[in-house]
Amino acid sequence: MGRARVVVAMSGGVDSSLTAALLLDQGYDVVGVTMRLSDESRDADLCNDRSCCSLSSVDDARRVADVLGIPHYVMDFTEPFQRSVIDYFLDEYLGGRTPNPCIACNRYIKFEGLLHKSEELGASYVATGHYARIDCDGASIYRLRKGLDLSKDQSYVLYHLNQKILAHVLLPLGIYKKEDTRRMAEEYHLPVAHKPESQEICFVPNDDYKAYMREKRPECCRPGNIVDCLGNVLGQHAGLAFYTIGQRRGLGIAASDPFYVIALDAKQNHVVVGKSDDVYAAQLIATDMNWTMWHDLQSVREVRAKIRYGKRDAPARIMPHLRGRVLVQFSEPQRAVTPGQSIVFYEDDIVLGGGIIDVVANDISDAR
Repeated sequence: MGRARVVVAMSGGVDSSLTAALLLDQGYDVVGVTMRLSDESRDADLCNDRSCCSLSSVDDARRVADVLGIPHYVMDFTEPFQRSVIDYFLDEYLGGRTPNPCIACNRYIKFEGLLHKSEELGASYVATGHYARIDCDGASIYRLRKGLDLSKDQSYVLYHLNQKILAHVLLPLGIYKKEDTRRMAEEYHLPVAHKPESQEICFVPNDDYKAYMREKRPECCRPGNIVDCLGNVLGQHAGLAFYTIGQRRGLGIAASDPFYVIALDAKQNHVVVGKSDDVYAAQLIATDMNWTMWHDLQSVREVRAKIRYGKRDAPARIMPHLRGRVLVQFSEPQRAVTPGQSIVFYEDDIVLGGGIIDVVANDISDAR
């Protein structure tokens, strides 16, 4: 019986490069694939050469593949990336919501899209350099778990993985710390062992998303009123896309006590502000749900919930709501709960699933 073939999504960074090296050592037949995602990032390559889809990153991935002695391909995903990531990103801002393009990319491109393409290469698995773990219990249920290094855990951005996909995904870095990966990359003589991490949105030239929004969706940049909870006009804003929930600086409002952004009203083109207490919310409704181990939520469940990447999860109760949505009630109010961002649910270190924050409310009557 031949070796199992795995397609490794190689971005040209240290994590995906080490992923390929580790799987090769574990006996897999490894094929490296770099995804061409956006022509815009290629055009801006001289200013943003650490982007995961820049020309230099493609070259880095190819150099790593040469060192490891594995085949390497560049696959064109520009059309689905435009539709599922860039258009989504722009449309969410137009609707007064704050998108998370990296989660959309993971969901529709790196996993669903690449898994489909991997079949053409005869591969049984797809692997990425995410810091998370997958195991299987005695009932053959695949479980997505936090990475052992909680400071680098990336399970939050993988909540969209279901049983069908989890069965074909390998995440070898989930048991390591970041300093371990740098050291091991050196031991494998990988040319990207000390390459800095990229934090930019890969398709936004120069990481200047304001200029990008002005060019791609100028209607998001229409000036409008800044109002308080009663509708009193307190000032003017430069466009809804340039504000986020919880923001205090840059509002241009003179007051003895600071104001904070508490809502973005796309219909009225209003930025709504309030005092510090108004930034907190006790509950929300989430939509576009995905569950890692079952089809839908059947009953009330006590969980820990994370409302954004990098934030600590907090105790919460989740319960089925109308039209497949989920009502989330926090044990303590959470700051800057933001529509458009993802909320992810955990039991211990196991990812149960998650969805998109749709409605933020402080009492049940608001949450319809």
